[in-house]
Amino acid sequence: MRVALAIKRVADFCAAALGLVLLSPILVLVGLIIRLESPGPALFKQERLGQAGEPFTFLKFRTMVDGNDPSIHQEYVRELITQGSESLKGDTGSFKIENDPRVTRFGRILRRTSVDELPQLINVLIGDMSLVGPRPPLRYEVKLYSPRALRRLECRPGITGLWQVSGRCETTFDEMVALDIEYAERWSLGLDLKILVRTIPVVFGRKGAW
Repeated sequence: MRVALAIKRVADFCAAALGLVLLSPILVLVGLIIRLESPGPALFKQERLGQAGEPFTFLKFRTMVDGNDPSIHQEYVRELITQGSESLKGDTGSFKIENDPRVTRFGRILRRTSVDELPQLINVLIGDMSLVGPRPPLRYEVKLYSPRALRRLECRPGITGLWQVSGRCETTFDEMVALDIEYAERWSLGLDLKILVRTIPVVFGRKGAW
């Protein structure tokens, strides 16, 4: 297992480094468009909890107007978790409110294509995240977790994962937890490879994303 985890980390590092180099023109262009469309930084930074609940700075392209009230999202997340039978209405990055008026025009394009998630390659390079793993949760989200849901924190979080390729917003919170626990129990390099392959049609088909 230790050898497999070491191989996973080396593969993550190499893939993230290569991806950042190859995609650098796109990353710069997207950043410029975001800055031109609305005031504020191109990157959105947020505290997330990683493996074993360790906090880290999560990166993604900003898709909303700058300076939003976080209490709106906190209440939305609380309802999703406490009413576990409701669909998540989220994707790989975070629980996202459908048809949110705070999302910019270009931001909607970034969300539909999952391009807003590309800066997370920096998180993978640093070691906070992996290419494959559970969605990294927010601190106020974890406070609402049951002991069973806390098992999501057993693995290093990822840009994509078993939940992300299994319906995303079409699943419930309880189903997301079940899929992430299944990933933790079944993890192997082969499973990661299968998830990465399944991610391609999900992204291009934009299934389960806003």
